[in-house]
Amino acid sequence: MRVLLQAHMDTEKANEVIRSGKMPQVMQEIMEGFKPEVSYFGPDNGVRTMFLVFDMQESAQLPPLTEQLFQVFGAKVDYTPVMNLEDLQKGLSQLK
Repeated sequence: MRVLLQAHMDTEKANEVIRSGKMPQVMQEIMEGFKPEVSYFGPDNGVRTMFLVFDMQESAQLPPLTEQLFQVFGAKVDYTPVMNLEDLQKGLSQLK
């Protein structure tokens, strides 16, 4: 299932990671874990936010994928099922 993850990072925790010089390494590890279809980064509600669209095979992926975001960034995380145009068209074709 295609999922949109939004990770809203705690500013102080993110600042610590940036100051330590570990941000590139941490982001690389996160990208390797999620293998996102697309990733974007920017402010949302006044905090640093990561937006990732990735394929979730099973709900058991949630703990190993999300834990680093909680521990390293003190992030507030939301998962939302999403569709691309092809998915939407496929779903609409099944309506009667």
